[in-house]
Amino acid sequence: MAKFNMSKTKVPMPEQDPNVRNKNFDEVSLGYTLEMAKEEATRCVHCKNRPCVSGCPVGVQIPEFISLLLEDDLDGAYEKIAETNNLPAICGRVCPQENQCEGNCTRGRRDEPVAIGRLERFVADHRNSKNYNKPVEVTSKNKKVAVVGAGPSGLSCSADLAKLGYKVVMFDAFHTAGGVLMYGIPEFRLPKKLVQTELKNVIGLGVKLQTNTIVGRTMSLKDLFDQGFEAIYLSTGAGLPKFLNIPGENLNGVYSANEFLTRMNLMKAYKFPEYDTPVHIGKKVCVVGGGNVAMDAARSAKRLGADVTVVYRRSFEEMPARLEESHHAREEGINFLNLHNPVEIIGENGWVKKVKVEKMALGEADQSGRRRPVATGEYEEVEFDSVIISIGQSPNPLIKQTNDDIDTESWGGIIIDDTTMTTKDGVFAGGDAVSGAATVILAMGAGKKAAENIDKYLQAKDK
Repeated sequence: MAKFNMSKTKVPMPEQDPNVRNKNFDEVSLGYTLEMAKEEATRCVHCKNRPCVSGCPVGVQIPEFISLLLEDDLDGAYEKIAETNNLPAICGRVCPQENQCEGNCTRGRRDEPVAIGRLERFVADHRNSKNYNKPVEVTSKNKKVAVVGAGPSGLSCSADLAKLGYKVVMFDAFHTAGGVLMYGIPEFRLPKKLVQTELKNVIGLGVKLQTNTIVGRTMSLKDLFDQGFEAIYLSTGAGLPKFLNIPGENLNGVYSANEFLTRMNLMKAYKFPEYDTPVHIGKKVCVVGGGNVAMDAARSAKRLGADVTVVYRRSFEEMPARLEESHHAREEGINFLNLHNPVEIIGENGWVKKVKVEKMALGEADQSGRRRPVATGEYEEVEFDSVIISIGQSPNPLIKQTNDDIDTESWGGIIIDDTTMTTKDGVFAGGDAVSGAATVILAMGAGKKAAENIDKYLQAKDK
């Protein structure tokens, strides 16, 4: 075992210069070298209670993979991660490690925590660069399971079910699988080639994929059962954007973040006219919201050459976006108008011209633990050419609209019991379709739990 490294801080991650990267869509973070990874790995103290593992929604055996990395067994390190995490290269990039594994790291009590996410990314990228998949031997159970939605939760559930020997078919509404990994997260944070590599790893387990299939339109849940599927997992995500419900939202130049990012990521609008999908934003862009999606939209608009301002009703310190994302946004020249809330979008000839905003003050803390924004009655008008609204998403309503026997919450989330089953026998659900918009890794954790429960359900049916 390498000597314990007493450094109080993480080995820095190499990155593109902010004034270069804000003009391209190449990945911002460049990844560790082997030497950097091993140096960072020596910061792990291999504590007995392993709080990092309990902080991981998919239970990656973190100290074990770090030990294998230090022993130069990179394939072994990858296989240790892949025992529980089916998308390690993705999780290494987009997981909010600061709230999960790294948030629980013993080193983090006094110093910076071990850079677990960066190490996971390094190990996964090394394996993917070899274009190698170790065959997984399974005993076929000769039972079919349908997974509706090929995003992170569906991919995780499909992979685990395939490893258990089930015949799995994933159905996805888009022409390209990956869900939010493909249409939501920008190229500069999560390269789409990498997502497709991880997808191929799942397909390599024997999972079949059927795209351009809208369950609830092109086929029903009954159709799936009639085709011989004995269980169905609903992982249809949270693709219904929320709006401000203020005057002017129907003007040209107003986008939901969902539409804007889907045009940018899945349809490659930033490469227009090489790709057929245009996106008109003008010179001055207002992004409303303070989460990761708002940062993604703002940073994408900046790369199209716009002057971008994020308008958020609370203070900068209370933004829900990951600190890394808001930090990168500020580095790249994004403006922030905090403690302001849009009350009207003003148009001219049918297009956005200005946004009227009200100044806010911070009151008492609300249920989120953040201080509540309080209206002051002070207004101003700010000139913008377009507005991107990023204040959250709700679960896709199509399943509920086409299945009266599947109960949902008032806000749209599919209701499940302790076994992840819905109110319809044999139909399970998880991820954002149940919780509302959350993180990639939480959706993956829900997919893993559902796979376990589907296996128990199908085994019980045979008894």
